[in-house]
Amino acid sequence: MLKQTSNARHSAVVGLQWGDEGKGKIVDLLTPEHQVIVRYNGGANAGHTVVVEDQRYALHQVPSGILSTHCICVVGNGVVVDPARILTEINELRERGVAVGDNLRISSRAHVVMPYHHELDGALEEFLARQDQGRQIGTTRRGIGPAYADKVLRSTAIRVGDLLDHATLMHQLKMICPLREAQLRSLGVEANLDPAQEADRAAELGEALRPFITDTTWLLHDAIANGDKLLFEGANACLLDVDHGTYPYVTSSNCSTLGIPAGTGVPMRNIDRVLGIMKAYSTRVGEGPFPTELHDEIGSQIRERGREFGTTTGRPRRCGWLDLVAVRYTAMVCGADAIACTLFDVLGGLEEVRICTGYRFPDGTVTDRFTANARTIADAEPIYETMPGWDDPVTPPEDREALPDAARRYLDRIEEFVGVPIEIVSVGPERSEVLVES
Repeated sequence: MLKQTSNARHSAVVGLQWGDEGKGKIVDLLTPEHQVIVRYNGGANAGHTVVVEDQRYALHQVPSGILSTHCICVVGNGVVVDPARILTEINELRERGVAVGDNLRISSRAHVVMPYHHELDGALEEFLARQDQGRQIGTTRRGIGPAYADKVLRSTAIRVGDLLDHATLMHQLKMICPLREAQLRSLGVEANLDPAQEADRAAELGEALRPFITDTTWLLHDAIANGDKLLFEGANACLLDVDHGTYPYVTSSNCSTLGIPAGTGVPMRNIDRVLGIMKAYSTRVGEGPFPTELHDEIGSQIRERGREFGTTTGRPRRCGWLDLVAVRYTAMVCGADAIACTLFDVLGGLEEVRICTGYRFPDGTVTDRFTANARTIADAEPIYETMPGWDDPVTPPEDREALPDAARRYLDRIEEFVGVPIEIVSVGPERSEVLVES
């Protein structure tokens, strides 16, 4: 699918906007070329959708390659794993005829999302809302942030490998539970956490996950040594990266390609190819600045036609024109070698389309450089280029040249501004509805 160099083997797929770019579909598309699919960040807050023969699969923690029988799917150490939710996901896949067994591996070093993390996540959002409505982060309330916080605190963390050791769980939870109770009460939530009950529940989930748990760092390096091709699957997207996104309205992990080495144990020098995924327009979920957001009929049309409702939460996504200032920045940070432009068909039928190629600030300053600071970007007025729209093709296009002239010019302008070639264009939800540059 991708244009490969003579020695290219390992690839990465990463979102170049605020998530929901269609990474799951592209991972599924590229899976036949790889033997190992690796998720390196995030948790059950992410949702990747793959459509196969009118069947829609929503994947949250299990890598998107699970629909291909020849692949090993790896949940790396950089992921925070919700044991109950991933078991539910596994069972739902099995009920739909998807084989999940030796083809799924979960890192023993990945950190665990515990029930009290969910409570803390929601309680903190409510506290922030009471203090100042604009201070909410807009999390999915799946416990992701508190779990990553415990990872950094170290003494209050539980890792997946710990689920297999009841004595370790009891030792940890006897210390953790009183602390979490105090935190929740300080946020206005009454809590009574029983260490024994929490340990028993966690150990039971651990036993169910035991067949999948292993040291994935060695697994991945053994696969590399054996000549297998690895595909790294990012969750969320670069503008939500905790270091390089619109801080503080970001997720709690490094979801740019810079998170791959820490989240898997595989050095970045092993990755030969980075494919950045972007929509033909922009969307965002939750709080945070969004310079090109549309609050009009066009924004609603894009939302409805693009089915822009969260895979994980069902929340309606905020929709707007394509922001190339942001995409050029994320392509740079992620080291994108090529781009896949998704949901291109959603723009069909509009009389005209706009692309943001600069920002103007209240003091009159104009720039085409993105700054990863929410307060700065919140004051940005988008500078647009307006281009003619195009009608939906009468027959499905077979390649990029078969697209309407205005549609091709739109893609050409993206390549020109970002400086990265577009090698894949998705023109529909089905696995087969893609145009690939040969």
